[in-house]
Amino acid sequence: MHWPLFGALLVCVPAFYLELIGPALALTVARCLYAAAGLTGMAVFGWMLALTRHPSKFLRRNALDAALMIAALLSVLGGAVPWSVHEWVLRLSFMGALALRIVLSLRALFVPQRLLILLAIGAALLLLAGAGFYLLEPHVHTYAEGLWLAFESSATVGYGDIVPTTPASRVFAVFIILLGYGMLSLTFASIAALFIGEEEQQLRRDIHRDIKRLEAEVTGIRDDLRLMHDLLVRSMQTSEDPEAVQAKRKLR
Repeated sequence: MHWPLFGALLVCVPAFYLELIGPALALTVARCLYAAAGLTGMAVFGWMLALTRHPSKFLRRNALDAALMIAALLSVLGGAVPWSVHEWVLRLSFMGALALRIVLSLRALFVPQRLLILLAIGAALLLLAGAGFYLLEPHVHTYAEGLWLAFESSATVGYGDIVPTTPASRVFAVFIILLGYGMLSLTFASIAALFIGEEEQQLRRDIHRDIKRLEAEVTGIRDDLRLMHDLLVRSMQTSEDPEAVQAKRKLR
């Protein structure tokens, strides 16, 4: 039930930006999304809590999810822009915690061996960010301009030809910059890991070949020792006279 819970919390992202757009209909839809996310998340979380054998341990490990669901339900209250400073801090803290939850959910994909997955996720984020700027920023007149602003923001270039001017687009740019910086860092780290991985694989093959050679040498030495032992035993048996052999048998 990890992914249904993650999907329920992910609904809060469009709800947050619908609040910033401002019309009454958008605010109503945002409140409905918050309520749906909170109630669905609480239902899934309660089911998981009922199935676990260690409720206290489960609550400690999933405290972030519980806090996000409570915050989603509380977000139904208020929401009309312009927000006060106190509400700005609370809602931005909520979105920051939700961004952390998204990163923790997708961390299994952020490994050096999955470069293609990272590139696909980065391209999808860039396309979505372009659409977001096209909808939120009035100075962006085409999707291509929104895509260019998304690339500028994610790459932290900042040419200045197009800049976010509304609160909604500025908040959106903050998250795009953070996500873009993280994705670029992970992508470049994965590319570097590929080259390092090739050297490690070559070193591993060399070590494996040396181990095989040593095993063959040890096996040869063991066979030689066994042969020498057999020859020594035979020589000792042939060198002993019959009387000494008979005396040893009596002693035994």
